[in-house]
Amino acid sequence: MDTVELGLDTFGDISRGDDGILLSDAQTIRNVVDQAVLADQVGLSFFGVGEHHRKDFAVTSPEIVLAAAAARTNAIHLGTAVTVLSSDDPVRVYERFATLDAVSNGRAEVILGRGSFIESFPLFGFDLRDYEVLFEEKLDLFSQLLLEKPLTWSGTTRAPLDAADVYPKTENGLTAWVGVGGSPESVVRAARYGFGLVLAIIGGPSHRFAPFADLYRRSLESFERPTLPISVHSPGHIAETDQQAWDEAYEGVAELNNVIGAERGWPTYNRLRFQHDVGPEGALYVGSPETVARKIADTVRTIGASRFQMKFASGSLAHSKLVSSIELYGTRVLPLVHDMLASD
Repeated sequence: MDTVELGLDTFGDISRGDDGILLSDAQTIRNVVDQAVLADQVGLSFFGVGEHHRKDFAVTSPEIVLAAAAARTNAIHLGTAVTVLSSDDPVRVYERFATLDAVSNGRAEVILGRGSFIESFPLFGFDLRDYEVLFEEKLDLFSQLLLEKPLTWSGTTRAPLDAADVYPKTENGLTAWVGVGGSPESVVRAARYGFGLVLAIIGGPSHRFAPFADLYRRSLESFERPTLPISVHSPGHIAETDQQAWDEAYEGVAELNNVIGAERGWPTYNRLRFQHDVGPEGALYVGSPETVARKIADTVRTIGASRFQMKFASGSLAHSKLVSSIELYGTRVLPLVHDMLASD
């Protein structure tokens, strides 16, 4: 388990300058590219950029942001967190990521999902009543596109394909995952189509999700699939001490939770809830390098994960603090996690 990979995810949250003023969408996007470059420099394995279509987040076209990062990085893998496949076209998604794979010399990964927000459905002309069938059919088509051979396909959500071939071809195949929020049906679906599994653990302790990892492994076996990787996506922030990390992260976490909560009927977020969430029974990996490393190592053991992806920007945290968090994650958390797992 000492070979576990550590990665980062961001949604391109609109952040603040050191003066406390919100940055523009454009500057936030430029900062995301700089953050990916830093992640590569400190030895992290993956940098994921989410797709959203609302004012809280700047990135609507993650592949373009990732292509900019590819030109300035050398080793880090670049992907999404997630690509909302339900409101996109699988052929175009494949073409964009095959292109990203080319310009990055084989470092592209796509994480497919239904997304936790619904803005893209009316924006692109899709009916939310088709929520389930859109994802099921498009995931089926995408799994066949990964074979990079001519295919014939028909469904109810897009025009059929007849001996269609799609370009560009990749040199070594495209790495693809499915992001899951905790639905058993989604876990089994990922195994059935042969995708890696990303468990989005954004609430509660990691041990609650261990049965999903077990279900995924059993499902792979029942479908006669080879062993495939499991990753964990959870929010976090790192500073020199626990108290500093808590104080820096709280305002942004509370702001984001309250904006989304107002739309979904959640209770107002407060400091007491935050302190629970950063503790052993919560899903926030916020604290000193030692605190965060211990929590990550425990999660990796519990889930049997081969990668951990920390969503490092939550709310309008200043870019300078995000940079510091990335540096600590790569230079101190990464070796600590490897040491802890190697000692097992």
